[in-house]
Amino acid sequence: MIKHHPQQELLVSHANGDLPLSMAIAVAAHCALCETCREQLALLTEQAANLALNPDDAHAVKHTDKATIHTAHIDAENTQATNVPVMDIDAMLAQIMAQPAATDVPSNAPLDVQVKQQHYTVPSVFRQHLARPWQILGKVSRMRFDVDEMNTRASLLHIDAQGEIPQHTHKGYELTLLLAGEFSDLNGDYVPGDFIVLNSQHHHSPKTVDGCLCYTVLDAPLHFTKGLSKLLNPIGELIY
Repeated sequence: MIKHHPQQELLVSHANGDLPLSMAIAVAAHCALCETCREQLALLTEQAANLALNPDDAHAVKHTDKATIHTAHIDAENTQATNVPVMDIDAMLAQIMAQPAATDVPSNAPLDVQVKQQHYTVPSVFRQHLARPWQILGKVSRMRFDVDEMNTRASLLHIDAQGEIPQHTHKGYELTLLLAGEFSDLNGDYVPGDFIVLNSQHHHSPKTVDGCLCYTVLDAPLHFTKGLSKLLNPIGELIY
């Protein structure tokens, strides 16, 4: 059973379309694997849509996070102050619905990912990001995504059976979404769907018995803290 989920603030931000691509991928993939968060996200998305389409709807306002409500009120006051006409939502929707139907509808079916003769099934949110080759270093393989977010690195990470990442901490944050297989560290055991966020207060050394596939997001290099792996720290900017 999934034990680790995104914080409510992340789900709200995702519903409002406010997350950077790397984190939006993570939340969407988790929700594809977690029925509980998928249902919460559907409700939050409906509330965000209601607020956008009906800014004066008290019911929508009541159930939307306070920060979004405050921003909506400021925007409404600015619109009135500058006498900018309010958009005709009905006309806009009618125009959208009048457009011809798309002939190439993206599939929401899970995807097959192969690495080192191993096949894994992953959520469809990864469909546009699987074009790059795997980089292989021993038991660890990585496929880097192009998310164009300054120092943020987003990747698929595969660890072979009996593999381990040397003990480390983090100069920034590290998000790990387990997609398939299993791994464990000092903090516990993890199953597919677990959404784990760590920072400089955490030390761990993930290891797997049977192998695993993860989606990872980091905004700074790892800092290795034990053994020969510490020799990698001077070039951390190049390998994270």
